[in-house]
Amino acid sequence: MIPTASRRSLSARVLRGIGLWSAVTGLAGCARDVPPPLALAPHPAPIAAAAPTTPPKLIVAIAVDQFSADLFAQYRQHFTGGFARLMQGAVFPSAYQSHAATETCPGHSTLLTGVHPSRTGIIANTWFDLAQKRADKSVYCAEDEHDPASTPADPVVSAMHLRVPTLGDRMKAANLAARNVAVSAKDRAVVMMGGHAIDEGYWWKKDAFTSFTGRALAPAAVAENASTTALIASGAPALPVPAWCEARDRPITAGTAVVGTTRFTVEKGEPESLRVSPRMDGAVLDLAARLVADMGLGKREEASDLLSVSLSATDYIGHAYGTEGVEMCVQVSQLDTQLGAFFDRLDAMGLDYAVVLSADHGGLDTPERLEQQGLPRAGHADVSLTPNRLSAIIAAKSGIRSATPLVRGEGPFGDYYINREITPEQREKVQAMLVAILRAQPQVAYVFTRDEIAHTPMPAGNPQDWTMRERVRASFDVERSGDVYSVLARAVVPIIAPRPGYTATHGSPYDYDRRVPLLFWRKGVPGMEQPQPVETVDIAPTLAAILHLKTPEGAFDGRCLDIDGGPANSCQHQP
Repeated sequence: MIPTASRRSLSARVLRGIGLWSAVTGLAGCARDVPPPLALAPHPAPIAAAAPTTPPKLIVAIAVDQFSADLFAQYRQHFTGGFARLMQGAVFPSAYQSHAATETCPGHSTLLTGVHPSRTGIIANTWFDLAQKRADKSVYCAEDEHDPASTPADPVVSAMHLRVPTLGDRMKAANLAARNVAVSAKDRAVVMMGGHAIDEGYWWKKDAFTSFTGRALAPAAVAENASTTALIASGAPALPVPAWCEARDRPITAGTAVVGTTRFTVEKGEPESLRVSPRMDGAVLDLAARLVADMGLGKREEASDLLSVSLSATDYIGHAYGTEGVEMCVQVSQLDTQLGAFFDRLDAMGLDYAVVLSADHGGLDTPERLEQQGLPRAGHADVSLTPNRLSAIIAAKSGIRSATPLVRGEGPFGDYYINREITPEQREKVQAMLVAILRAQPQVAYVFTRDEIAHTPMPAGNPQDWTMRERVRASFDVERSGDVYSVLARAVVPIIAPRPGYTATHGSPYDYDRRVPLLFWRKGVPGMEQPQPVETVDIAPTLAAILHLKTPEGAFDGRCLDIDGGPANSCQHQP
């Protein structure tokens, strides 16, 4: 008879052996008899005799989309896989995406540039250029809108709007031999982490991984597409629910959607059921590992390489089902296992690599569930706050007429743009009316004009102490931002009518959207935990220091973090 401890060790090895392939094929859905993660031994990291002092040969930068500091704190006690390894390194549980526009594109733009959106120029996922020829005047953050083939829904993907270099750009500028590789389910994540000089970049489009226009897919991407195509064709069973997730397994009605009971079955012939599931992250990590192996990343003496991996399933699941149901619990559990298997594969390649993991923003749960969990004032934004309604109200009250809307915007909060085709006097009147209407709306907490924001000094000091106007200033760009910026009241979600696939969201300047975890790990480097606030713009200067990469004065808004928990100072090579 096998002793209990040995059985547990064996179970852990079996789970790690399933690895990323189970995440992609759905084999994990058959493992219902596996003991819950609390019964497993912690996922071991390789042990080194002394902390390394030379630059790592590979930087692995991981963004977990919509992974708030709240989620990290809520589930960290259950981690036994990849997160458990990272928690042996430098843990900063209170890192800030300090700016107000907590969306995917602005958040990803800070991670490897080291500067706020006010300098990256990425103020939102979508903004408006009222001078352009496109009828709706919208601009997607990661497109070349000058290409007639590009639309916000089907963009010609480009980094042209990113105004600063990424870490990968700087590495290649310093040494052309360095490789800069980026993968994600989202094109904007690839662009904002990879930057302008991406050697290989892949994202998910409809039912397969694709790349930049005119580029052939690498063998690794071809092989991954073959795996996901087979998975979609065959389908996959429901994923197991850990025992510690069972209390969250109950239905909640959110508008026309019912959330809280989903098991993530992959339906035959339905790629969307793969995309909005933990298996999407498994496929992205599998593609990343294939690229590392095929390209020999981290294997050459002449240069260090960078691999950026953005994992989107947490965001897709958060939007579709909220952050506090069984769906998110299963997602976090699966992600922990997937990351552990991914790191095991890098170890098996004998690589000297360093990992950083953070997030582009946090997120808030569905108001319907929040109302049952001690937050009765949670709710959905009123339709009267949408740009079209505001435009119609102002036109009726002012008598100002135009062939195009008086007010444009992406939703019921954030940047509002005032028509450029009316006279300056009319624009001034429209702005005054817009500000008055917004300030009178009980769901609106703050309203700022572009002049008020532009004359606000760039904030400094601890980000949790910034005023609301300072948070807005950190994502303000004089050429791209709107004429008026509004902030909804706390826990008012900017979704007018929740529906299947869209019941919860992010984007606010509140800390549930701004605060994210920040974890660094490298074999042999002593671990630590520092609860004091840091920023995601600190990542790039920290990595530049451990790479011994020289950068110009003032290149970063952030600072180097000493991530060596021992007496050594990892910032000693700070340029």
